[in-house]
Amino acid sequence: VGEQVLLKCSFRSSSPITESLLVDWTYRPLTGGQMETVFHYQSIPHPTIAGKFKDRISWVGNVAHGDASIAIQSPELSDNGTFFCSVKNPPDV
Repeated sequence: VGEQVLLKCSFRSSSPITESLLVDWTYRPLTGGQMETVFHYQSIPHPTIAGKFKDRISWVGNVAHGDASIAIQSPELSDNGTFFCSVKNPPDV
């Protein structure tokens, strides 16, 4: 709590990395319930503009090096849950 948290996500693709590459981070609370998109990347980072992680997630990845990691600022106990990283690099998924 209170310190920045790094959520690592690495990937490999058999296709060249292009601006078509998509990264989506979603979150499901520990208590279950609805999945929530918390971060989207396509050519540039698109942090969420709503929800509990608004203004608290930053892009720390480097897709050229197979890194799609994000960081959460000022984490709280209520942020506990499962985070999913999805990378699509057409035609490779």
